[in-house]
Amino acid sequence: MTSTVQTTTIALVGNPNSGKSSLFNQLTGLRQKVGNFPGVTVDRKVGKMKLSNSQDVQVIDFPGTYSLYPNSEDERIVAAAFCDLDEAHRLDAIIYVADSTHLEKHLLLFTQLHDLGYPMLLALSMNDIAVREGIAVDQEKLSEELGVEIIAFDGRTALANAEIQSAIERLLEQPEHTQQKPFYSFSEAEKEVITAIKADVNTKNDYQALLLAHHQNWLPHLRETQRSSIQQATEKVDFQSLKWQIRETMQRYDGFNTIVRKVFQRVGEDRTFSDRIDQILTHRFWGVLIFFALMLLVFQAIFAWAGYPQDAVEEVFGWASTQLQDRLPDTWYTSLLTDGILPGLAGVLVFVPQIAILFLLIALLEEVGYMARAVFLFDRLMQHFGMNGRSVVALISGGACAIPAIMSTRTISDWKERLITIMVTPFISCSARIPVYVVLVAFVVPAGKVGFISWQALAFMGLYLLGIGTAFVAAWILKKVLKAESYSFLLLELPKYRTPRLRDVALTVWEKVKSFVTEAGRIILIVSMALWFLASYGPGDKMEIAEQNAVEQAAERNLSSEERDNLIAAQRIENSYAGIVGKAIEPVIRPLGFDWKIGIALVTSFAAREVFVGTMATIYSIGSEEDEYKIQEQMAKEKHADTGQPVYTMAVAWSLLIFYVLAMQCVSTLAVVKKETNSWKWPAIQFIGMTILAYLASLLTYQILS
Repeated sequence: MTSTVQTTTIALVGNPNSGKSSLFNQLTGLRQKVGNFPGVTVDRKVGKMKLSNSQDVQVIDFPGTYSLYPNSEDERIVAAAFCDLDEAHRLDAIIYVADSTHLEKHLLLFTQLHDLGYPMLLALSMNDIAVREGIAVDQEKLSEELGVEIIAFDGRTALANAEIQSAIERLLEQPEHTQQKPFYSFSEAEKEVITAIKADVNTKNDYQALLLAHHQNWLPHLRETQRSSIQQATEKVDFQSLKWQIRETMQRYDGFNTIVRKVFQRVGEDRTFSDRIDQILTHRFWGVLIFFALMLLVFQAIFAWAGYPQDAVEEVFGWASTQLQDRLPDTWYTSLLTDGILPGLAGVLVFVPQIAILFLLIALLEEVGYMARAVFLFDRLMQHFGMNGRSVVALISGGACAIPAIMSTRTISDWKERLITIMVTPFISCSARIPVYVVLVAFVVPAGKVGFISWQALAFMGLYLLGIGTAFVAAWILKKVLKAESYSFLLLELPKYRTPRLRDVALTVWEKVKSFVTEAGRIILIVSMALWFLASYGPGDKMEIAEQNAVEQAAERNLSSEERDNLIAAQRIENSYAGIVGKAIEPVIRPLGFDWKIGIALVTSFAAREVFVGTMATIYSIGSEEDEYKIQEQMAKEKHADTGQPVYTMAVAWSLLIFYVLAMQCVSTLAVVKKETNSWKWPAIQFIGMTILAYLASLLTYQILS
């Protein structure tokens, strides 16, 4: 078969956990990029490789799937690709990757693709594990039975790379994939449908015609005339899609199970090392305990290890800002660079350590084979809330940062479950809220203890539990509101435990970090520059007059140079556009107990929650956000100008705490939600919904405590 497109394209296809991605990394290395399949948010990995004859080949790593009868968005991507009638999109060949230790579970999809008429190469993975477990596969006999060339590869090394490339060259030289006998025999009714469809639709393959009949309702590439022709063909017979799918699947299993029995041999006990470990790791009690211990380590690593590189990023950018301020003239573009662009870049790069550490640890657990066990362990519980086992990882990771947590939902194949997880993850209190909690909890909660646990620690825990509880309630509501086309169920193969492939882990971390910096980073930088403008400029000459008044007040009060600068900064921000916005929203937030200064902090902290403390330090002329005691002391002294009553009562502080627990965390989170859902619709719904909920809860808190 000769491709009608100039670039030769090979598909890598296989079941989940088959070793497919490892082969993809081995063939393409860093010559790969990640995008989305058209119209969906599922990752599409495309790489390039050069054969020994200098031929360039494009390799597409399709999502792992079990069958061409899909049950998830991932599987639909694969089914749609092989049902595409456009010759320009037709693939030149398929490399099918199968786990040699679970051969009988990996051949269903192989036989379906085989019947589509593509040139195919069967690549057997996990051969080192097969040897260790006493499994032997007669590759020569298997090749003869299946009618394709077979090659074994080791995903941890590139030793077989030349052999694989030679096999690919031989594969591409095949003019047409010929079959001695298809793996599936059509019934008379199926033959009638196939004949009718082939008469009206441009397909030469019988099995593809049958797939079109099964998937006519949802295939994105079908034109209306084609869909109408297929529908007419199915209406002429008693077309029973589910019944025929079951018949086909059973017949295929009967066929290739006979082949597997001929070529597959196990020496030694059937109970493997993985089976013995699973008795503990999937235990209802010990398994859950071990999982939370591991997630605690992941959380601690993100929280503790990321602190050092994050501090380094902030110090480098702080030093760069100081150097530029000392060397550049005092102009607007210097201010834009040092107060807008550099902080924006720092706000992007400061998240990189957390993202890198999270995906490093998650990738290691995935490579080892543990994450599939965690999914199995928690799936039943999470299904009650419209999520699945993989959602647990995202929710726990959200305690460190919502950004990498939301990115980790890519492992959730079902659209509805993934969307619900994305929508509720920001309710989990992230580490950026800790500075806000520290200031406000210490302000309203006494320093006493209950036994060895302080009241303030209990308040902290209460805030986290409030966020977690709200997340699950919101998930349950979304489960009832969102409509799914089909009921979700767990189809999962527990892979063998194996040593992590460090090359694959490194490429995964690199891919996730690069994706965040290039995609979400752009939005964060733009918003940071906008916030700089709002805080640096005001209408007319109000800012200059405010600065002059601050200088005069400082002289009258005999303030030091540092106190004078702090007073100037406070007066300037009050008269800036940010200050105007704060005063403009004061009538709206006044029922919550907030004044315009808190309003400014709400606006500026949308860049990042920790900005709240720095904004309050600036407004109250303290200068250093690190001196939390001074901030609390000044907050205690603050009074309303019109009533003379204290601004920060216990009711106001708790109202503000509840607002920060339930409101959208930051613009960075919205940017990532937009990227992961490929739409502004869901982040808009998320932002509006969380804001309304935070407002009402804060209002209720203030009114009750007042």
